[in-house]
Amino acid sequence: MPAIVALLECPIFGVEAVRVPSQYLVELRNVVFAYDATRPVLKGIDMAIPRGRVVAIMGGSGCGKTTTMRLIGGQLKATSGEVIVAGESVSQLDDRALYMLRRRMGMLFQFGALFTDMSVFDNVAFQMREHTDLGPDLINDLVMMKLNAVGLRGAAQLMPSELSGGMARRVALARAIALDPLLMMYDEPFAGLDPISLGVIGQLIRRLNDALGATSIIVTHDVQESLQIVDYIYFVSEGRIVAEGSPEDIRASRDPWVHQFVWAESDGPVPFQFPSAPYRQDLLGAAHA
Repeated sequence: MPAIVALLECPIFGVEAVRVPSQYLVELRNVVFAYDATRPVLKGIDMAIPRGRVVAIMGGSGCGKTTTMRLIGGQLKATSGEVIVAGESVSQLDDRALYMLRRRMGMLFQFGALFTDMSVFDNVAFQMREHTDLGPDLINDLVMMKLNAVGLRGAAQLMPSELSGGMARRVALARAIALDPLLMMYDEPFAGLDPISLGVIGQLIRRLNDALGATSIIVTHDVQESLQIVDYIYFVSEGRIVAEGSPEDIRASRDPWVHQFVWAESDGPVPFQFPSAPYRQDLLGAAHA
């Protein structure tokens, strides 16, 4: 059953009646964002991310993917439009309310971002010690459960410097789910991984999302791996959503930009050649152009 998020007074019975939460955990409504007047990054973004789903945000470098994630997490505020997470308008929250909302989020940073002077165990335990009053024995059990979920219970006493890249990413994932977040966000979770580690991380993202009943947002360039694990994709280009749909819709898309991106073609709407004078002119001079 969906969680109860609010109660409304019922004048007939003199008791409170249940209000069912929105089917969407995250909504962006006509969101515009610019660092200054000359640099618009997002130009009217609309997204609706259902509860319990894994959704990917894809696009070329600098198109606004990570900026969108920062708006959802409250690190940035939209220039206009509205960002709603779990029924809360993020830009309207005061510091305390924003802090409480962030405690319900988990974040897997690109390349893991583990605390290098802490063991694997202490990295995963960090949030539990900081944000809960749980005793050492219970924290120990919970940490071991999280590490077991990512296959690294035996690495609990290792230091980050002793881990491979794939292992470090899995420890970071265990840390991100330490408090069973409502919303998980992944910033390029597949970057720099070998094919085996990439496949393992992809399947962990899917399995953990389903096991926790969470909602996941993945910012990634890795099209083929993402199409295997996500429920829905938004493609962003130059600050706008240019395509969206299920993995099947995206694979079958006839949109030139989407087709080029999905099938990694060297030329298309994104040209291979940087704008330049005619090749013949550069080789032979203007008289031969």
